[in-house]
Amino acid sequence: MSVSIRHRAEYAVVAGVAALVGRLPHGVATAGGTALGVLYFCADRSRRRLALRNLASAFPRRSARARRAMAWQVFAHFGRLLIEVLRFGRMPPDRMRRLIEFDGAERVLAALAHGKGIILISGHFGFWELQGMAHGLELPPMAVVARRLDNPLLNDLLERARTQNGNAVIYRRGSVRRILRALADNQAVAFMIDQHIQTADAVTVDFFGRPASTTSAVAALALRTGAPVIPVFALPLEGGRYRLIYEHAVAPPATESDNAIREFTQRCTDVLEMYVRRHPHLWLWMHRRWRDGDTSEGRRSLAADRTQATDP
Repeated sequence: MSVSIRHRAEYAVVAGVAALVGRLPHGVATAGGTALGVLYFCADRSRRRLALRNLASAFPRRSARARRAMAWQVFAHFGRLLIEVLRFGRMPPDRMRRLIEFDGAERVLAALAHGKGIILISGHFGFWELQGMAHGLELPPMAVVARRLDNPLLNDLLERARTQNGNAVIYRRGSVRRILRALADNQAVAFMIDQHIQTADAVTVDFFGRPASTTSAVAALALRTGAPVIPVFALPLEGGRYRLIYEHAVAPPATESDNAIREFTQRCTDVLEMYVRRHPHLWLWMHRRWRDGDTSEGRRSLAADRTQATDP
């Protein structure tokens, strides 16, 4: 991909912010991330309305005011996430390890003992990029399945951060062979399962009571290879520390019926929904996860949004 002037300008801004973040105290950098997220909340009306529609559908019993406050927290969280990705991307491994608490790492090691590899699943929840960066500090490195960023310079920057502790990145185009090879070599391969999929092999599952088109790759690979599927999540702790959680493996279907892939995908999605319900401000509500049209609750939330003050 060619590099444009815009790509260079975007990279210069991000690299400059990363250099600044590395020199600031954590509290100051976090406050800056919060401010960045709030600015995004105020400036991007379409994304704000999308988040409010999604929250109205997922939490119809909460008041419009409560959902607006939650949306504000969502945007603030993603501002902080960006700052933390830049901070951890320049951090030496020994310092990074002091900020990370591993919960359930023994489940990964026990699964690897079976020799079939592991499929790790997560979503755009919590501090998922930090989990990828820090995974190799305690456990054997993994391969992350990802989409290339449109800006090749920023893509290279993110790839360096993701691979600094031994991980590999497998880009989606032509990825099946590399994924199968990694699993055959008893490695872990990580997938995101909360993006809308338009390909013919997508399956529709229930997510917050709405049909969501979801990748079938995780279930298909698990049933084909026997690799255990382990959900992973990164939650914030006090003082700029993080807990990386490795859950129990998702139980596969009892039989490989015609419905097995959809059933397995639903089980994986249910684990993600459980975490999002516990910590709703940590999920990416401003992206188009569902394509089933606006709900009546979502439309009512827009009316409520217009009657309230612009700022939370």
